[in-house]
Amino acid sequence: MNRAMWTAVRTCLVLTVLTGILYPLAVWGAGRLFFASQAEGSLVVRNGRVIGSRLLAQAFHNPRYFHPRPSATDYDGTRSGATNLSPTSNRLVHGDPASHFLGVEQLAEQVRRENNLPPNAPVPVDAVTRSASGLDPAISIAYANLQARRIARARGIGVAIVRECIAKATTGRFLGIFGEPCVNVLKANLLLDNTR
Repeated sequence: MNRAMWTAVRTCLVLTVLTGILYPLAVWGAGRLFFASQAEGSLVVRNGRVIGSRLLAQAFHNPRYFHPRPSATDYDGTRSGATNLSPTSNRLVHGDPASHFLGVEQLAEQVRRENNLPPNAPVPVDAVTRSASGLDPAISIAYANLQARRIARARGIGVAIVRECIAKATTGRFLGIFGEPCVNVLKANLLLDNTR
């Protein structure tokens, strides 16, 4: 082989070792050392058993708990995805009975019924729309507050206790400026279970 070929082969081997082995090992090691919980999926363990992740929504239908946003994937963490329907889509707004797809209208009726609200009462947008991933673990403070009376009634506790759980499960804006404050549903529900 000529000299240029050997240089190319050596460069390829060195870069393969650096970028294909050493760099991934360094990132993995740093993640395990400095961000152990996040590297493991931000799992929530209760009584020695994994019950969920702070990063993924899961279905809660019991009236004693906060309910998450609707999901296009039925809260299946292996199938992250959205409906990909435009805001002007007839199917998004009115639903599709043939495929059992609930539209914004049906979801709003369901939220009103579950929370004992009058017909046509406004509901927060995240209560009736699916997130881009279908697995958003958080809801707006408005949606959490809308559910507070139902939860208090179902648990036989004061609304103030439920609102205290909302406050403790609320995270602020990222870096103080990006996004909106939101409530982590799993954390809020675990706080509810710890109230007496």
